Amino acid sequence: MLCVLTALSAQMIYAQDARSESQKVYVIPIQGEIDRSLVVFLRRGIERAKEEGAQFIIFDINTFGGRVDSALQISTLIGSAEPIETIAFVTSGPESMGVSWSAGALISFACSRIYMSPGTSMGAAAPVTMGSEGPVAASEKVVSAVRAQMAALAEKNGYPVAVAKAMVDLDIELREVYVDDEVLAVTAAELGEVRRKAQREGKTFEEGMVVSAAGKLLTLTAKEMERYSVSAGTVSTHGQLIKALNVPEAETVFLGESPADSAVGFITSAGFTTVLIIIGLVSLFIEITSPGFGVPGTIAILCFAVVFASYALLGTVGSIELILFVLGLILLILEIFIIPGFGVAGVLGIVLIVASLVLSMQGFVVPSFEWEKTLFRRNLAVVGVGVVSSFITFSILAYFLPQIRLFSGLTLGTAQTADTGFTVQTQEEGSLLLGKQGVAVTVLRPSGKAEIEGELVNVETEGEYVESGKRVEVVEVSGNRVVVRKV
Repeated sequence: MLCVLTALSAQMIYAQDARSESQKVYVIPIQGEIDRSLVVFLRRGIERAKEEGAQFIIFDINTFGGRVDSALQISTLIGSAEPIETIAFVTSGPESMGVSWSAGALISFACSRIYMSPGTSMGAAAPVTMGSEGPVAASEKVVSAVRAQMAALAEKNGYPVAVAKAMVDLDIELREVYVDDEVLAVTAAELGEVRRKAQREGKTFEEGMVVSAAGKLLTLTAKEMERYSVSAGTVSTHGQLIKALNVPEAETVFLGESPADSAVGFITSAGFTTVLIIIGLVSLFIEITSPGFGVPGTIAILCFAVVFASYALLGTVGSIELILFVLGLILLILEIFIIPGFGVAGVLGIVLIVASLVLSMQGFVVPSFEWEKTLFRRNLAVVGVGVVSSFITFSILAYFLPQIRLFSGLTLGTAQTADTGFTVQTQEEGSLLLGKQGVAVTVLRPSGKAEIEGELVNVETEGEYVESGKRVEVVEVSGNRVVVRKV
């Protein structure tokens, strides 16, 4: 009996220790503008919390909004944190704005529960686009996509869908109704169905005030959020929140954004990415048109490595982007060194490189939603400006570089003239070979040697392959260039 009690006591102590070890709360701030650097920071923070076996992740939210694509990425990251319970906490304080608006509301609805400090608010999540005169309302397609995503997050986490929709779409009228002792917020379109359902179930039904009229975006205070069962409670501090979560003895870990996260945000900005593409492509052109491997090739590798690595941290680079880039590079090399002229291979190589760079900047291949189409056009413009600018820069360098003393050693400054013993046969001399036939002494692929009337001549074909010993005929003579074809 004593052994049994000892075993049970040990098991209880072990369970208590394991429970206390698992009670770890991570606090991750979402402050200021929602941008790409925040995506990197949150991915790193969520992964660390999962590795440490955290029970809760509290997202301190204090933002006016930001990029829609970044907000959607963050909402996906928050959803991937399961089984950790995620908490959105809209904070207030001397350095806090006390709001979770626009993209911040979308992120809040992605969390399992929402808590708010007194004096804070949430809403105004209608997407906007930047026009020549500042921000303007987005098109109905964009509004529809964001409204659907907000509704989906509300359904998943048990929030009132009507509230989520009214925060995005200003055409929705939100009304307050009383069903028995419960206060609900429903859209005007849902009003009749809610009334009929209450009558079927024998409950009292009473209409209340208009919470948000049509033509106005919904924004709710902390108390209103709690009144309509969106917020789980109103608390002032992290200590009160942790107590409300019923983990008073939990270890609290506060994370902060590092300089590396900010650096990724700067590198993936449109301006800096364009500069990297220009430097990388110009260096690449110089390298593949120069003998050997040198500094330009190293610079090109570093530039594109930085581009792909930084976007990989955002989660938008996979194997397909790298494969497309390498294939495009191979086609360009083949076009320059093996295939005569500049044709399909060269154009296809440039297209593949552009496609790889564009795809590396977004998390989708074919845009479906309007915001994805907007992002695709932006990425295409960034890469397009980089490619065109690199061609212009390379042309300018090719013209001016030989005239600069510092770089004059990189280019050939001598000419093959008659004074130095080089000659080109006259048109009359060349015309004597036209129509003459001979035998290919070497394989012509397409250049080689042929014996014509007992004289060994350097010849080339029009692109065809001619085996040694086959008869050939001269079809064109231009200076020292003799073109033949198989007879």
